[in-house]
Amino acid sequence: MTGDIFLEAGALGMPAVVIHGGAGEFGRLSSPAQLAGLEQDLSDALGAGWDVLDAGGRALDSVVEAVACMEASGNFNCGRGAVATSQGTVETDAAVMDGMSGSFGAICAATWPDSPVRAARAVMALGGPAEGPILLAGAGADRFCENTGLAPRVPSSLCGEGVVPVSRSGTVGAVAVDRDGHLATATSTGGRLGKLPGRVGDSPIAGAGTWADDRSVAVSATGEGESFLVAGFAHRVDWCVTQGAPLSAALGDALASVRSRGGHGGAIVLARDGRFAVAFDTFAMARGWRGRSCSTVRPVHRDENGPADAQT
Repeated sequence: MTGDIFLEAGALGMPAVVIHGGAGEFGRLSSPAQLAGLEQDLSDALGAGWDVLDAGGRALDSVVEAVACMEASGNFNCGRGAVATSQGTVETDAAVMDGMSGSFGAICAATWPDSPVRAARAVMALGGPAEGPILLAGAGADRFCENTGLAPRVPSSLCGEGVVPVSRSGTVGAVAVDRDGHLATATSTGGRLGKLPGRVGDSPIAGAGTWADDRSVAVSATGEGESFLVAGFAHRVDWCVTQGAPLSAALGDALASVRSRGGHGGAIVLARDGRFAVAFDTFAMARGWRGRSCSTVRPVHRDENGPADAQT
């Protein structure tokens, strides 16, 4: 089910963190217990990201911790909850970007890391855009993760691997601004259910599903990755903002471009002053945000007849 673009916007000040847990149908979210579990996962992720900021930490560390928390939950299509390929294997993608330095790191089609976002952070440390690499794929990404000492995926008997998450579209992401006004973003996904092995979407591609620049905004997207990739989604949001568009208008414009290419989904965007916006055109999107005076979780639905939003 898709419809008109749903927009939310607000101001959180500095520091602040905004997260998403994917946009889609959330068809398996059929009981109060499942809803409560999803709310708790979102709250835990917000807490993990906020604790870093509240202690004076960097926005980059905040988004990594928030996303790693969602990867570990198994409730989202990322990390331990990643959906299977057509061959029954699991391949994950993740990216991180620092708005202050412009440093970027990503992995794609990786089978080794238990926390893909931490693997992406390790790639970032290799040298950045000037020296590279900034993106490692497949077997090369796996060898890097193993040689770096990153934890391997937990055996399925321990982590519930193979259990379909509450949303098969549950790509996750976080954007944050720290007390010094620096932005960062992180995105992590298992990709499309039943995808061909080696398929890569927008999440690990700078300017498509993931982007941060202190001169403009931080963006993390979720949805049908091919359309977001072709649309240059995050770069389009960035461009609209630098041309003077409000955050919500920039998101709406970029998501309309995705729709024109047959795709659907959503995204979050955050500016240096703590203004943020959320947009999606699917039935539901898991999201939340936290600043010094506000902590909000909106589990999924966009209409008044869906489950009540949770304030924490």
